[in-house]
Amino acid sequence: MSTDRLPSDPSDAAPGTDIVVYWRPGCPFCWNLFRQLDKHEIVHRRINIWDDEQAAATVRSIARGNETVPTVTVGDVGLVNPSVKEILAAAS
Repeated sequence: MSTDRLPSDPSDAAPGTDIVVYWRPGCPFCWNLFRQLDKHEIVHRRINIWDDEQAAATVRSIARGNETVPTVTVGDVGLVNPSVKEILAAAS
């Protein structure tokens, strides 16, 4: 049995912290992250990198030239395939 708990409540995120999830269709890791973010009621924006070249460029700049998704930005912090815990830690 997992006792995996989040270290903080989503409301602990710094006010105005912008969480953006860069994703692409067909990515099971993206859908898993979306489910977790929704489950914990973490407010975020989703940007499909196949529809937005600037978003794809942002992902490449964070993921060492690759278009690895999910990539998440929390303010100025970039995270590649992060857990919800990592996102909340970056947001606090």
